[in-house]
Amino acid sequence: MAIKTYKFKLYRSKKNRHLHQRINISGIIWNHCIALHRRYYKLTGKSLNAYELMKHLTKLKQLPKYNHWNLVGSQAIQDIVQRIDKAYKLFFGNLKRKASTRATRPQRGPGSPKSQPRVRTSPPSFKKVKRYSSFTLKQAGWKLLDKNRIRIQGTVYKFSKSRDIPADVKTVTVKRDPLGNLYLYFVVEEETSQNNQPMTGNSAGFDFGLKTFLTASNGKQIESPLYYREAMAELKLAQQNLARKVKFSGGWQKARMVVTRIHQRVVNKRRDWFFKVSHFLTDQYDQLFFEDLSMKGMQALWGRKISDLARSEFMGILGYVASTKGKVVHLVNRFYPSSKTCSDCGHVYKELKLSERQWTCAVCGVIHDRDHNAALNIHSEGASSLRLGDVRPVVRAIAL
Repeated sequence: MAIKTYKFKLYRSKKNRHLHQRINISGIIWNHCIALHRRYYKLTGKSLNAYELMKHLTKLKQLPKYNHWNLVGSQAIQDIVQRIDKAYKLFFGNLKRKASTRATRPQRGPGSPKSQPRVRTSPPSFKKVKRYSSFTLKQAGWKLLDKNRIRIQGTVYKFSKSRDIPADVKTVTVKRDPLGNLYLYFVVEEETSQNNQPMTGNSAGFDFGLKTFLTASNGKQIESPLYYREAMAELKLAQQNLARKVKFSGGWQKARMVVTRIHQRVVNKRRDWFFKVSHFLTDQYDQLFFEDLSMKGMQALWGRKISDLARSEFMGILGYVASTKGKVVHLVNRFYPSSKTCSDCGHVYKELKLSERQWTCAVCGVIHDRDHNAALNIHSEGASSLRLGDVRPVVRAIAL
């Protein structure tokens, strides 16, 4: 059994204001719960129990001041409490892990490598109500009707039904994007069915680069369109127009929406391209090997360029597409010196600089292209670690 998410867009209608109102109320409840958690921890030094918080909110809804919270529904409020509780448990768990790591970690010399990447998390924080984006319903509060209609808490809405929805729906989430569009997310549990994709018997290693998006171990290269860089000129004019408006005026709101549309168009183009590249690669290869890079570290060095490449989003989409076709995506340890190792003799050129795009092996004399050599090493290292059973899955849940 596998969890899958179906995404549909709601038609624009005056009735949608009810859903926007419920999302805003959900944001208020989120902030109220965060405040209670912080106050309780400050007074007692302990985290607030989720069950006790739910009982408190149930009593709170009966008061006239908080009576409008009933519009959201009890299950949506329970989901908010559970998400906050999960985020706090993750935060405190990481704190304990970091503390135990410091206690057991041996003293490192100035030249010794780090044993594992640093874990950085932060506790859940307050959110602006206008930027709060969703609420979730489980068994109650919604019902699918005939054709493309759904009843949510007494009001019927139409949505763009592009495919059939399985009967076993676990949760329904109403979510809005920065443009104010509303979407339905149906989370279902269904049998894992893989496409009848013929196996090619091919495998390849891939190296990410700044100038070239992907370099394969067979020498082929895939260039990134860099959609954000293409939109920079248009975005600059739109942002200049926004800066000239009086803040929060009608003209400012219209100019802000123009800027938001440009950003959304960039996101949609990039996502569409990622799916096309993922299908192309999984049609060509059965096993795909990549390096487990630290994107935060790279973003600190190259900033906007790394954000435009959006490697993490691509890996998530590639992992999903590969899973539907029965293909394997495997990550190689990030500390493996793929660029510095000679793919012919195994000699490690420790003095290799980032500016050196080609280098000659001092042992065997082979001239290497930096990216192609790294892809060859990633392929061989990934294939050997995969045989040993060191599988690092990269598949994550994404909305289709």
